[in-house]
Amino acid sequence: MKFITVRDLRTTPAQIWKSLPQEQELIITNNGKPIALMTPIGESDLEETIASVRKARAAAAIQNMQLLSAQNSNNKLSLDEINAEIDKSRNEK
Repeated sequence: MKFITVRDLRTTPAQIWKSLPQEQELIITNNGKPIALMTPIGESDLEETIASVRKARAAAAIQNMQLLSAQNSNNKLSLDEINAEIDKSRNEK
C-alpha cells in the first residue's frame, strides 16, 4: 500500500494515474493523516466496487458501535431497558 500526499496528487497527477493500476491502492494523506483511498475501477465493476466499499464501511460502523456499547456497559442492558431507551429517543424527536 502506497501513501501519497494531497500535494503529490495536485502536482504530479499523471504519474499517480500511471501507477494506480500497478499499486491497486493508494492512500491519500493530508498533513500526515490518511483522508482517502484511491483504487482503480472500471465500468464493468463499478457498482460491485461501490457496494463492497459501502458494505465494509457498514461493518466497521457496527463494530465501532459494539465496542462503544461494551465500553459504556450498555451490552448488559435487558431487553426492557433497551426498549425503554428506544422509546425515550423516539419521544425526544
